[in-house]
Amino acid sequence: MAESFGADPERYDRTRPRYPQAMVARIVTASPGPDLLDVGCGTGIAARQFRAAGCRVLGVDVDERMVQQARYGGVEVEVAAFEAWDPVGRTFDAVAAGQSWHWVDPVGGASKAAQVLRPGGRLAVFWNAGQPPPGLAAAFSAVYRRVLPDASLLHRALPGPDGYSTLLAGAADGIRRSGAFGDPQQWRFDREQSYTRDEWLDQVPTFGGHSTLPPASLARLLAGLGAAVDALGGAFSMRYTTVVITAARTDRPVAVRRVQSS
Repeated sequence: MAESFGADPERYDRTRPRYPQAMVARIVTASPGPDLLDVGCGTGIAARQFRAAGCRVLGVDVDERMVQQARYGGVEVEVAAFEAWDPVGRTFDAVAAGQSWHWVDPVGGASKAAQVLRPGGRLAVFWNAGQPPPGLAAAFSAVYRRVLPDASLLHRALPGPDGYSTLLAGAADGIRRSGAFGDPQQWRFDREQSYTRDEWLDQVPTFGGHSTLPPASLARLLAGLGAAVDALGGAFSMRYTTVVITAARTDRPVAVRRVQSS
C-alpha cells in the first residue's frame, strides 16, 4: 500500500492539499536550526514548503517514482525506507514526516529520528484530515457503499480528524518508548479549502488503495461522487484539520532501537 501512491506521482503532486503555513512556521521556529530531514517525502509537497520557509531540506522516500517527481521540483531526495536509511554521519535540526509516519515503525522510527537529530532537534509528524460538509459526507458514504460494498476504502479517503486518533496515539507512544525525547505535544491547525467537482475528482484516485481499483469500478465511483457534488451546485468547501505530534530530542545519549524483521 505504501508504494501504491506512486502510480501517478504528477497527479498526486498536483492535487494533494498543502500544509498550513502556520504549521510550517511553528515547526521551523521550534527547531534549533534550518537543516530538516523529510521522511517519506513523496513528491516533495512538504519539502518545498519548508524550503520556502528557509530550511535546507533532504528527503527520504522508498518509492523511486515519487522521488523522481520530487527531484523534478528541485528537492534533494535519497531512496530508502527510513528505518534502513544510512545517514552517513549527517545530523539535522528537525525531522518531519507529512502524511507518511504511519508507514514507519513508531518506536524504531522515533529512535532513528533521535539518532540523526542534534540535541534539542525536533521531530514533527503530521497529517491532513479532511471533512466535507455533513450532507456531502453522507452522500459520499452512500456512493462508496453502492460501488464498493465493503466500503473499506472510505476510511482511507475521508477519515476526518477522529480517524487519525489511533495513528496519533501510536506516534506519541513510539516517541515516549524511544526514551530520546521530551513529552510529545499535539498541535492542530484548522482551515477550509474549496473544491469544484472536477478538482475533487482529480484528487480521489490518489487516496490510499484507489489506484488499485479496477478501471470500471473507479469510473463508477468517480461518477457517483461527481453526481453528489453536482447536487450541491458543483462545488463545496472541505474543512481540513492538520494534526501534529511533535517532541524535542533530549541531551541524553541516543541508542537506536532496531526493528526486527519477521
